Amino acid sequence: MDLHLTGRTVIVTGASSGVGLATARMLAAEGARVALCARDLDRLRAAAGTLAADPADVLTVACDVTDRNSVQAFADAVVDRFGGIDGVVCNAGRSLMSTLTDTTDEQIRDEFELKIFGALHLIRAARTALAKSDAASVVIVNAILARQPELRLAVTSAARAGLLNLAQSLSGELAPDGIRVNSVLLGLVDTGQWQRRHAESGDGRAFDEWSAEIAADRGIGLGRFGIADEVAFPVTTLLSPRNSYVTGATVDVGGGVGRYV
Repeated sequence: MDLHLTGRTVIVTGASSGVGLATARMLAAEGARVALCARDLDRLRAAAGTLAADPADVLTVACDVTDRNSVQAFADAVVDRFGGIDGVVCNAGRSLMSTLTDTTDEQIRDEFELKIFGALHLIRAARTALAKSDAASVVIVNAILARQPELRLAVTSAARAGLLNLAQSLSGELAPDGIRVNSVLLGLVDTGQWQRRHAESGDGRAFDEWSAEIAADRGIGLGRFGIADEVAFPVTTLLSPRNSYVTGATVDVGGGVGRYV
């Protein structure tokens, strides 16, 4: 199926690995021009080299999404290079494994700064260009934690809940400009971090067996972790003009872990 993304320009943050890189690869395969950012430029450029795309259709920029000026410079560079922006994927993020008791005020502020402003800075910076597109779309990569918090990820859960609420507000505010805003909520996805945890655990079992036990403990219906491509696909399809009547929606990619109604 043609997703009508050929020649479209899409920004992807946190694109040097994991879901961000998988999304960039999928977009490039669909013929989109991709503008990628991450904090580590060398790593980002190495990752960009794996895309099936003409180098002229790929822009890599070092950017800290919590720095408004850095984000604005990135968005301006995208417009200068490609002439506009059709899509934005707000993907930069991390998880803080800590209970409320063990979390400092600074760590709490950092989590909210990354989750909330990491998306808001980019959407604000890209808004004017997006409004000029005939198929503008924003996809915010979030987590099922936004609706189903965990005590060991208490602050991350709260920040992600705020981001989901923000996405809903943005979908209403930006709709008159023809800009769609949707969220993808992921569960346990192996983007390399879990492979490292397995290696560090000293467990002699194969990764699939080790991770299946964790999946069962977490109540994942499909009994396994997801992979980055399984998140990249719904992200990419939400960017497609074929989804032009979808905004303010959330898509779970969690293997059935969600227990909320």
